[in-house]
Amino acid sequence: MKKLSDDSLIEVYFKARALNLNLAFIKLIEDEIDERSLSHKIENEFSVNT
Repeated sequence: MKKLSDDSLIEVYFKARALNLNLAFIKLIEDEIDERSLSHKIENEFSVNT
């Protein structure tokens, strides 16, 4: 996942959630988002998209 840009990582996260992919896979994405300090982007997007 290190090769993904921040924007691509966020996009993959939302696509994985939309497709109801394996929760372990989504957790890996979330962990990488946390490591990159991007949690605010998924929180902001999640509140806009729901």
